[in-house]
Amino acid sequence: MTLSRRGFVPLAAIGALSAFADAAWAQAYPSRLVRVIVAYAPGGLTDVFGRLLAQKLSEHMGKQFYIENITGASGNIGMAQAARAAPDGYTVLCAYSSYTVNPSLFDKIPYDPQKDFEPVTLAVTSPAVLSVNPSVPAKTVDELIALIKANPGKYSFASAGAGTQSHLTAEQFRLKFNLDLVHVPFNGGGPAIAAVVAGHVPMSFVAPAPVVPHVKEGQLRALALAGKARSQILPDVPTMAEIGYPDIEGESWVGALVPAGTPQEIIATLNHEIAVVMKEQAMRESLATLGYEPVASTPHDFAERIRSELDTWAKVIRAANIKVN
Repeated sequence: MTLSRRGFVPLAAIGALSAFADAAWAQAYPSRLVRVIVAYAPGGLTDVFGRLLAQKLSEHMGKQFYIENITGASGNIGMAQAARAAPDGYTVLCAYSSYTVNPSLFDKIPYDPQKDFEPVTLAVTSPAVLSVNPSVPAKTVDELIALIKANPGKYSFASAGAGTQSHLTAEQFRLKFNLDLVHVPFNGGGPAIAAVVAGHVPMSFVAPAPVVPHVKEGQLRALALAGKARSQILPDVPTMAEIGYPDIEGESWVGALVPAGTPQEIIATLNHEIAVVMKEQAMRESLATLGYEPVASTPHDFAERIRSELDTWAKVIRAANIKVN
């Protein structure tokens, strides 16, 4: 029992009043500007998607969602600032898949991916594409594996940079089949693909956006997707699972998270609105040009995905002895 000015008020009544207040707050949300932190520089795929999403949420919810780019340390600086923000729904982290990679890639990071945030939704995914220069005689993944094994020391792979999803997926592939492959890192997926097209590096695992134009022009041969499903912009390319290798999976993704302690009603509201946005035809068409597949998962499913990937990428990073400066 709790004492009021007029006597005792049952705790149940206080709980009901608190729930009513939370619900009323959620109904009024948002009542002011909402900051969306992107931990990467303007112009990248995460930033472009974040701006598309912020624009649509502004239209749907009647208050402006605006992007703040907080860059540095492979996203760690921006993610740390988001973790320290007030848990009131007015700071949203537009997180890239490095969210689950950085805890194992760096000796120390300034956020806890499981304690400092509440998942809202896994918004979109993008599978890594295993592609080769047309001069490589392999027409299938199995032929490529046999070719590399028959020519130790001859083959290498290009990635979008050390520790990126592109790199980790290729290392996953190398480790599974015990292949003699040399890693050639580049500063982004575009330069990596340019090197494969030019014949300087024979193969790569890179997201679809920079790959598709070259596949269409015959400058690259796409062998498989390291994702859960086929891509809408590469519909004829099978997944690794389809050809018998379900454990080769390297999707990059963008999701929304909020600081731990944010009211569940606010999380539910954001989850619902993002799901609505992801169903819009114009949005789906924009996502296709970026190489993204819409998902709009539940908070629970996103939390499970985060837990699974933290474990998966930790194992790959340890096995491949990947280190970053």
